[in-house]
Amino acid sequence: MSNISIIGTGNMARTIGTRAIAGGNTVEVMGRDQSKAADLAKALGGGATTGEWGTAPAGDIVIVALLYDGVVPVVAQYGDALAGKVIVDISNPFNSTFDGLAHREETSIAQEVAKVAPASASVVKAFNTIFRHVLEKGRPDVFIAGDNAQAKASVEAFIESLGLRPLDVGGLKMAHWLEGAGVVTVGLANHGVGNLDFALSITELPV
Repeated sequence: MSNISIIGTGNMARTIGTRAIAGGNTVEVMGRDQSKAADLAKALGGGATTGEWGTAPAGDIVIVALLYDGVVPVVAQYGDALAGKVIVDISNPFNSTFDGLAHREETSIAQEVAKVAPASASVVKAFNTIFRHVLEKGRPDVFIAGDNAQAKASVEAFIESLGLRPLDVGGLKMAHWLEGAGVVTVGLANHGVGNLDFALSITELPV
């Protein structure tokens, strides 16, 4: 199983942490508010621990479970503490009307993370196309993007430990399109589907 550190104490941190513990993984929680991090670790159980904000995470895989505008600054703040780690960005940079991306360039939060992360770290985009409660209760496909094959293999193994199916969409530049897929899910929730009880998935035709 995997050693995971989660930076953040919100709903996605709780949901991923819960599934990670259930899947037999080791989990560390890191938050600006040490008491919130400690409370979340206690709620997760399963031997979950609390790390000190800004110090080197214990986990080989570091999931940054923050709102999109905090992801790049926090990775930059951690700096060399993330050397050699696999950094997983799960954020969605929605604009104020949730019908587009906050950035207009053909980039992504994950690509911007790669610019400020240590050279020995690897960045993977994952989990951003899944609504929190679907991740909590369902078995959605998890689309991932990244440039380092070994890092993606580590994240895929972690996702499989959650009882979910990882699907590789390609290099890190594809994170831009995964963020666009996040916008699509919100559009479907507001229009074609009309609720949040779904996730994008792949159906393979029988041979």
